[in-house]
Amino acid sequence: MTTMATARIPSRVRSRGWALLPGIAALGALFVVPPTQAVAKDDTFITARTTGILHIEGGECFSDPVYSSSAGEPVVTYTPCVGGADNQSYGFAHVPDGSWDRAALSAFAWRRCGAMFARHWTGDAASGLDFYPIMPTEETWADGDRDVMCAVYAPGGRLSRSMLPAM
Repeated sequence: MTTMATARIPSRVRSRGWALLPGIAALGALFVVPPTQAVAKDDTFITARTTGILHIEGGECFSDPVYSSSAGEPVVTYTPCVGGADNQSYGFAHVPDGSWDRAALSAFAWRRCGAMFARHWTGDAASGLDFYPIMPTEETWADGDRDVMCAVYAPGGRLSRSMLPAM
C-alpha cells in the first residue's frame, strides 16, 4: 500500500533507500562504543613495582594501571572514592621474614586478604565484590618489602563509593 507521500517518490529512489540501509547501519556501528572487558585481577595484576601503588594508603581508592606516556609505563593513581574508583585498599598483611618464595607468598597473601575480606563484608554486603592481593616482587622483597596490600573491587564495573563498612 502506498501513501500519498511515498506515491510522489519514484520507485527507483525508494529502492535505493533500502539498498543504502546496510551501509548506513555499518557506518553507525563505527560510533558504538564496545563494552569494556572484565579485567582479571589476580596477584600479578598490580604488584609493589607498579608505579604509584606505594603511595596508596589503607582505605584509599585507586585506578587500574593505565599507561602513562610521561612515565613510560602503566601507573596507578589515587582516586577519591566518592567519585567512583576501580579499586580500594582495605588492609595490609605483614609477611614474616624468610627467603623469596613466590608460591608461598601468593598462598599467604590470598589467605590473609580473604580472611580480612570475610571480616569486612558478610552476607549481602559481599555481593558484587571481590578482592585480590598486591604483593611484593622479588626485587622489592630483596629491599625488605614484607607487606601485602589487599584491594576490593567490583568485577565488571567500578566501585560507586567507599566500600569499607562503618566501624
